[in-house]
Amino acid sequence: MKTIKQIADEIGVSKQAVHQKIKKEPLSTNLRSLISTIGNTVYIENVGVELIRAEFSSSVDVKFASTNVNEIDSIVEFLKQQLQEKDKQLAEKDKQITALTETVKTQAESINVDRKNELAETIIDGQQKLIEEKKSKKKVKERFSWIFKRKS
Repeated sequence: MKTIKQIADEIGVSKQAVHQKIKKEPLSTNLRSLISTIGNTVYIENVGVELIRAEFSSSVDVKFASTNVNEIDSIVEFLKQQLQEKDKQLAEKDKQITALTETVKTQAESINVDRKNELAETIIDGQQKLIEEKKSKKKVKERFSWIFKRKS
């Protein structure tokens, strides 16, 4: 024999929940001969305890199952929407990456052209300086040779 409190603790519900279940049909009729009251305490035979457990188990399972199915369906739907949104965002990011890559390639090509032009200018400037130096040396040689030719 167990008290309402002991049954409630075992099942994991309140005493009031057990009292409410006991009052409802068909459990109420099935428990009449299995309940006894001593003082203010209600005792239930072990067979009655099993009936109460079974009643809580079946109602909890049904509520839990229906709640879970609905919740799971809504969660699955939400996750599908999130995946679709993420797929759209990834596709957009891929487009942005492609556009940025093309921009970088264009800039790199432009930089290469600029560097080639600078190098060409440097080479041309260097050649012009060499030509000017040769001319300058030639003038110096011509002056020296003119000076030395006069003396001889």
